[in-house]
Amino acid sequence: MKIKKIATIFAVVLVTVASVYGYVLYRQIFSSNTNFDKNDIFVYIPTDANFDNVMVIMKPYIKDLERFKMVAEKKSYVTNVKSGKFLLKKDMNSNAIINALRQNVAVDLAFNNQERLEDFAGRIGSQIEADSLSLLNAFRDKKFLKENGFTEENVLSLFIPNSYEFFWNVNAEKFRDRMAKEYRNFWNSERLAKAEKLNLTPLQVSALASIVHKETVKRDERPKVAGVYLNRLATEMKLEADPTVIYAVKKNSGNFNQVIKRVLYKDLETDSPYNTYKYKGLPPGPIAMPDITALDAVLNPEKHNYIYFCASVTNFGYHEFAVTPAQHEVNRQKYVAWVNRQGIKR
Repeated sequence: MKIKKIATIFAVVLVTVASVYGYVLYRQIFSSNTNFDKNDIFVYIPTDANFDNVMVIMKPYIKDLERFKMVAEKKSYVTNVKSGKFLLKKDMNSNAIINALRQNVAVDLAFNNQERLEDFAGRIGSQIEADSLSLLNAFRDKKFLKENGFTEENVLSLFIPNSYEFFWNVNAEKFRDRMAKEYRNFWNSERLAKAEKLNLTPLQVSALASIVHKETVKRDERPKVAGVYLNRLATEMKLEADPTVIYAVKKNSGNFNQVIKRVLYKDLETDSPYNTYKYKGLPPGPIAMPDITALDAVLNPEKHNYIYFCASVTNFGYHEFAVTPAQHEVNRQKYVAWVNRQGIKR
């Protein structure tokens, strides 16, 4: 009887210890282990990070690092760290945190009217892991340019402004290659046929669309402006587009931060292949990244006889169009008078 009683007591002790251990283990795994007040935050684990790196990254957001580490070991995360962008929610337990660190969250990456490849690389580098220098090197890679029919002057045409889904840890080359795929998808058979009908290549469409984009922010006016420039090309006139002069001045000076609201006569003499007052035809590449509405405006231009246009002083944001130089001069004088009244000298 005594032995049986001892055995019973021992069993009770074992059950109690197991229960306590189970409770402690449950608490370690399933009780809240976050240390931030927001409902959710994102953490970024870089490529090739190990668990020690993860511990440093997670330290500001974790209440009990040892508890987190214990669960990470039990779930084999320590030897299987994933890179990327991860969503943590307030009051997550250690188990849920480890699960979250295995679910890479996509980045909605967006870009628009960038003037230079350097600006574009900086814009993208602020949204994904790849830095601006690695992106710039990928964009300028001679082998890639040759294989895809681009030059450094026109490669900005490759990037079609839109919103794209990427994983944060995408590298520069994979980002660039995805953009090349999107470019090919954009230039479908219908758009290629429209470009051919205009006697333009996709790269020429992009160059012209960049001018149209800069000329007017009014999307409904872009087909009309595109029609003007196509009329000039058809009659072998110089394009004489003010945005190309502004770009040439900025490019020659190396200062793309300067604000130029008024083109001066001396600017028209700027020696640059981008200056369409000085050189006939399209510039060697886009003067900025045209958006889809500008590209489609060139491909679907308004049919008319206009050769000239000038900013309107009565319908701001839009332009006054003219067929003859005399008509245009009337519109131009109205605009010059308005600019002078505003005191705009540059």
